[in-house]
Amino acid sequence: MSDSTPSAGTPSSGCPAHQGAVRLSGLEYQRTPSQLYRTMRREQGPVAPVLLDGDIPAWLVLGYPEVSYVTSHDELFARDSRRWNQWPNIPPDWPLLPYVGYQPSVLFTEGLEHQRRAGVITQALEGVDQFELTRECRLIAEQLIASFSGSGEAELMSMYAHALPARAVLWMCGMPQGSADTEQLVEDLRISLDAGEGDDPVAAYGRVGERIMRLVKEKRERPGPDVTSRMLLDPADLSDEELVQDLISVIAAAQQPTANWICNTLRLLLTDERFAVNVSGGRVSVGEALNEVLWLDTPTQNFIGRWAVRDTQLGGRLIRAGDCLVLGLAAANTDPQIWPESHVGAENSAHLSFSNGEHRCPYPAPLLADVMARTAVETLLEHLPDLVLGVETEELTWRPSIWMRGLASLPVRFTPSVR
Repeated sequence: MSDSTPSAGTPSSGCPAHQGAVRLSGLEYQRTPSQLYRTMRREQGPVAPVLLDGDIPAWLVLGYPEVSYVTSHDELFARDSRRWNQWPNIPPDWPLLPYVGYQPSVLFTEGLEHQRRAGVITQALEGVDQFELTRECRLIAEQLIASFSGSGEAELMSMYAHALPARAVLWMCGMPQGSADTEQLVEDLRISLDAGEGDDPVAAYGRVGERIMRLVKEKRERPGPDVTSRMLLDPADLSDEELVQDLISVIAAAQQPTANWICNTLRLLLTDERFAVNVSGGRVSVGEALNEVLWLDTPTQNFIGRWAVRDTQLGGRLIRAGDCLVLGLAAANTDPQIWPESHVGAENSAHLSFSNGEHRCPYPAPLLADVMARTAVETLLEHLPDLVLGVETEELTWRPSIWMRGLASLPVRFTPSVR
């Protein structure tokens, strides 16, 4: 296959910062990113020149075929960010440094080393019994619901959607449920991944690393039926540092995206009249809503990124060696090439929400995330069948992030339960 994708045409200037580059910031991302992506695709094509924080140039890959091509050709578009040709222009306090600065984790490995590291994660996750996970998620959900069900109102983003996947993934990793130690780790995960005003994400991330290192040492002495122990006992023989880095990657990938998936699905169920009639206990509707969210409001909107191994062409653009490509997962999922007349079929699961290729979410992580999200939504609706929004639909606001698609809050009302 040639270096060009099916839509490649006449290459433009090799500099991503050429005229017409769009800054990846502003209220459009908070309010109507889908409209912004449509405009960019119409004006720039499937690969658009963009400017990251501090006007650092990059490419945003908007087309479904182009994102699929990039993620399927690691020999052209690799994950090791040390290839980036913009490092001389990156200040030490650059906001995106935590996402692109090279770390010795599975996220930045390539080739045989990536296969080794990802294989350990896959083997460990395959050992998770999905029936046991469902039962544990239901218990966690019921505990969380009990904490607010008597009040008749709740803010589900912080009180439910964030906490459930964090507790569930820590249970999978062998952390004791209900302990003050685990609850502190849940809170530090929230701060490090989704810091609010007054939070210190750097300090929180440091505490996460320290606690996971203690967990690794504990499991070396007393292994159990959990993800951490299976990773420790794998023949690949990962070092403690490798284990900590990869466990944090697993936990982070399971927590924030799944939390936003849960909340975005609840929003859809509570605001879309297609689901309103049959939302209470409507398991078919819940499944359809979960899948539709992955197409239309996917939790990971954009992912940074890939770095060009050598000069190549993509979507009519000349990509220079070392250029950064941002994967526009949300834009690709709504590409009119795959959805004529803007009709998205919720029954189709060919979305790119879990990425694609060798660096996609390792199997069976998407299945485990589905168990967590589905159990969270179904259990909430079963226990609070008259759940309604606590504000008008138009008052709901999205977090101002170009990377994640999640609500700032989801206030709801319901009939208080009698204890």
